[in-house]
Amino acid sequence: MEDANKNVIITEAAREKICKARAGETGLPKIVGMAFGDGGTDPDGNIIPPAEGQTALLNELMRKGIDGYTFVDKTACRYICTLSENELAGDYISELGLYDEDGDLVCIKTFMRKGKDDGLEMAFEIDDVF
Repeated sequence: MEDANKNVIITEAAREKICKARAGETGLPKIVGMAFGDGGTDPDGNIIPPAEGQTALLNELMRKGIDGYTFVDKTACRYICTLSENELAGDYISELGLYDEDGDLVCIKTFMRKGKDDGLEMAFEIDDVF
């Protein structure tokens, strides 16, 4: 079985912001949305692990504000975003990213392609774990 953790990263930009916030040099911008893309797999359908220095999805299709979040434990927050019936209809989603108030991606996850049908909502979740 594949290790799912190799397909999700906290970006260097996020770690830099956390470091500066801990030192009191700056505040930490909150997570406000999710980015959706179709570049998370190669042409054969193999998952492409994200790189720590990555600043964008490999092929971003759209961004949307999150629906909300829940704390799954003391050091993990689950962010939720729902695509409406007509959003990305007919597309295959294989990468997600969380972005902050500055518009920077702070977390990227890649996975097998998920087809998005017209007329159906589809909810996505990403756990931000520390």
